Amino acid sequence: MKVLFYKNTAVTYADNGKGAAVVLLHGFLENQSMWNDFIPELSKRNRVITIDLLGHGATECLGYVHSMEDQADMVHHVLMDLNIRKAILIGHSMGGYVALAFAELFPEYMKGLVLMNSTARADSAERKANRDRAIKAVKKDYTAFVRLSIANLFSEDNRNNMTDEIDRVKLEALQTPLQGIIAALEGMKIRKDREMLLHQTNFPKMLILGEKDGVLQYAENATQIDGTNVQLITFPDGHMSHIENEVEVLKVIADFIKKI
Repeated sequence: MKVLFYKNTAVTYADNGKGAAVVLLHGFLENQSMWNDFIPELSKRNRVITIDLLGHGATECLGYVHSMEDQADMVHHVLMDLNIRKAILIGHSMGGYVALAFAELFPEYMKGLVLMNSTARADSAERKANRDRAIKAVKKDYTAFVRLSIANLFSEDNRNNMTDEIDRVKLEALQTPLQGIIAALEGMKIRKDREMLLHQTNFPKMLILGEKDGVLQYAENATQIDGTNVQLITFPDGHMSHIENEVEVLKVIADFIKKI
């Protein structure tokens, strides 16, 4: 684990392997440890960068709102420090929102993009209201909010079948400071719609979705790539494809990287 400073804020990241750069971006209530089972395989052929996003893991909070642009600029700062000029970005959930903001702000850096259990669309009015309710809930009872939020990320069947994995994710999530949770919710709520990036950019792109994702409705989100050459990979489970379908997800990501 390494540390650098972005706007006087400590940012923690890891740098493994050699070759073309692959940047792995975690989701809300996660940290770079979510990629621990992926790094050994991916770093055999590539330089793999994992980063704790603002207000998550060991990275400090920057402010009351962490916009996706703030997060993307921080990722850019890390890549500049590492002298990386081209990278494949792979983002889970909120990490996908950050990757999209990065692609808009720094298109010359983009070599490829994978959105895993994520969307290029902005929050609907209902989703924005849910973010506001979540902010109130986490302020009222931090631990209950985190525990319930994590359980709901898995498909209903897997909530019973993957209790050890869910407990592990909960423990990691409980390391996220209250301010980091609120700042991320505020940032996701105000994020821009970037669906046109899926249609108008030339770098290779892949969308990974779960059919039983309780966070992002499958049928609705699959339509965002209609008329594009974005590769769609579908799994039968929930929002946590990297855990619920770990072996298969690692294979499709590794294959995507090899083809670029």
